[in-house]
Amino acid sequence: MTQPTYDCVVVGGGPAGATAATVLADAGRHVMLLDRGGRIKPCGGAIPPRLMRDFAIPDHLIAGRVVAARMIAPSDTEVDMAVGDGFVGMVDREVFDEWLRVRAARGGAERRTGTFDRIERDDDGCAVVVYADTRDGPEHRIRTRCIIGADGANSRVARSTFSDAERMPCVFAYHEVIRSPAVSDTSFDRARCDVYYQQALSPDFYAWIFPHGDTASIGVGSAQKGFALREAVGRLRAREGLAACETIRREGAPIPLRPLRKWDNDRDVIVTGDAAGVVAPASGEGIYYAMVAGQEAAHATARFLATGNPRSLRQARRAFMRAHGRVFWALGIMQHFWYRNDRRRERFVAMCEDRDVQNLIWPAYMNKQLVYAKPLAYLRIFLKDMRHLLQTAG
Repeated sequence: MTQPTYDCVVVGGGPAGATAATVLADAGRHVMLLDRGGRIKPCGGAIPPRLMRDFAIPDHLIAGRVVAARMIAPSDTEVDMAVGDGFVGMVDREVFDEWLRVRAARGGAERRTGTFDRIERDDDGCAVVVYADTRDGPEHRIRTRCIIGADGANSRVARSTFSDAERMPCVFAYHEVIRSPAVSDTSFDRARCDVYYQQALSPDFYAWIFPHGDTASIGVGSAQKGFALREAVGRLRAREGLAACETIRREGAPIPLRPLRKWDNDRDVIVTGDAAGVVAPASGEGIYYAMVAGQEAAHATARFLATGNPRSLRQARRAFMRAHGRVFWALGIMQHFWYRNDRRRERFVAMCEDRDVQNLIWPAYMNKQLVYAKPLAYLRIFLKDMRHLLQTAG
């Protein structure tokens, strides 16, 4: 048998896959980045300062700078939450993801556009990635020492590797990217994200209006089958006076809300990003976690390629969950309890008005780490949470 063509084939060119390909290429590995092209994930596009710093994101990719969030309760009560120091960057995924792929290619990864179909094995057991340039085009077979599946929530790599991949819980998201109202239109704030916790717009998640400078994302998420996402977005646009704005594109996709229990096959395949389920519950934040997970998958793959020990692949999930598992657990509980009905959503938004809560939330989001300098604030938050829980029980 001939030697494998590649050290690693990365399937999927979103933030996780492009990051993994960049890290491996920078380490001198022969990497192929396979992306089907033309796919844009429905996404609010928010990235925290920690991501910009850790992954060297240039300013020209920041389409908007958000300095506040507005939470809208079922009663239409509005709670404004100022970011404080700094800002949250807003990116257009069409532009942002392509820049990440170009960076990977400049670092040495070989880009190919095509649709992944399956994994086969040669006579010597070497993995073979089978893909086609077009849906009806001829198949290509690529031998590789390792495969990283970063091909989204409906990952074919994950489904062909793990029995529980199809049971991953998901929120179905839909958004419309519109042309923002003119800068002179004071009814539209280009520096504020609006989040709607209202059953009429989403029975179990939330709706949003996120500004991206000259464009904006208006979307909704729900895990309830049959809920009319597009109609909900239409109602939101009409309600906020945005129905007449030009619609640039419409996108929809499932968003996973729980990490898979296992990311590798104990041999030569590992998944990451949405394919591994690393989207934060409650918030739906995915870009930062996808890039961190892609980085960890690349580090684990590099160790596997250096040692030949497949146990090295396990380190990707362990490292990610060690850093972020507690946050995912807490957000999962929050979503399960507070998003259940409008009565609880009303209480949740009321909690967000509390200054102690805001002083905890923003530093944690912006820097992806809890602030332990004010233990009395944590105690006050705990007591207030208990009061809200008791008032909402039942």
